[in-house]
Amino acid sequence: MDQIEVRHCSSIPEYEQCLQIEHITWGEDISVPSAIFVVAHHTGGQVLGAFQQGKMVGFTLAIAGARQGKAFMHSHMTAVLPEYRNRGVGRRLKLFQRRDALERGIDVIEWTFDPLRFGNAHFNFERLGAIARRYIPDCYGVTASPLHLGLPTDRLVAEWWLNSERVKSILANHPLPDPGRIARISLPSNFDQARAEDRDAASRVQADVRRQFQKWFGEGYVAAAVQSSGPAMDYLLRPSAAIAGLRLAQMDND
Repeated sequence: MDQIEVRHCSSIPEYEQCLQIEHITWGEDISVPSAIFVVAHHTGGQVLGAFQQGKMVGFTLAIAGARQGKAFMHSHMTAVLPEYRNRGVGRRLKLFQRRDALERGIDVIEWTFDPLRFGNAHFNFERLGAIARRYIPDCYGVTASPLHLGLPTDRLVAEWWLNSERVKSILANHPLPDPGRIARISLPSNFDQARAEDRDAASRVQADVRRQFQKWFGEGYVAAAVQSSGPAMDYLLRPSAAIAGLRLAQMDND
C-alpha cells in the first residue's frame, strides 16, 4: 500500500485505463465511455486514479452538481482491480476525493449503491461515515448486465457530509455513539448466493426491502450503520436528530 499513489487523471490514455477497469468490474453493457471522463475533467468533476508503479489499479469518477444553489459532487463510479480489493485502495481513493472536494469548498459528496449488496453498505457507513435517507426504485432501469440479474436497479443514495463530526470521528477510528430509537431492515446473510440461484425469491426480498426503506425514510429516519449477526444482515436506521455529530440540511428527493 505504501507504493500506491492517488492523483488526478487528465489524459486520454489514463481515461482508457479507467475504461478497462470499468469493463472488468461491471462489464461493457453498463459502462460509460471515456468521453464522459473528459467531460468530468473539464466541467469541475473529478477523475482520480490509484497507481502502483505506473499501473492504474483503481479509479473514481465524479461529476459536479448543484442543488438549491449549493455545489456538491456526485461520485458516479469507484472501482478497483480484483487483485487489489480489500487492501484499502478504495478508501484511499475516497479520502483523496474528500480532501480535494474540501479544498474546493465543497462539503458533501453523494453516490448511489445497491441496498442488496451489504459489503458496499458496510464500506459506506462504517468506513467512511456516509448516511442514506433517499431510495430510488429502478434508478438506471433494468439492464442486460449479469451483475444485475435482471432485477430493477434500486439504489440508496449515500450522502457523505465531509466536514461533519460524524465523518471526522469515523475516519479517525473513533466513532461517536448514536443514541435514540432504532429501526432495522434485515437481509438474509446468504442473499448474494440466493439471488444468483433464485431470481423470483431475490425479487421478493428486493420488494420488501424497498417497502421498508420507503416507510422509514418517510418517517424521517436515516440509515447510518449496518450489523451482521448469524442468519441476518441488518441496516440500522435512526431519526436524523439522534445521529451523533450530524446535522442534516434539507435535501430534495429529485
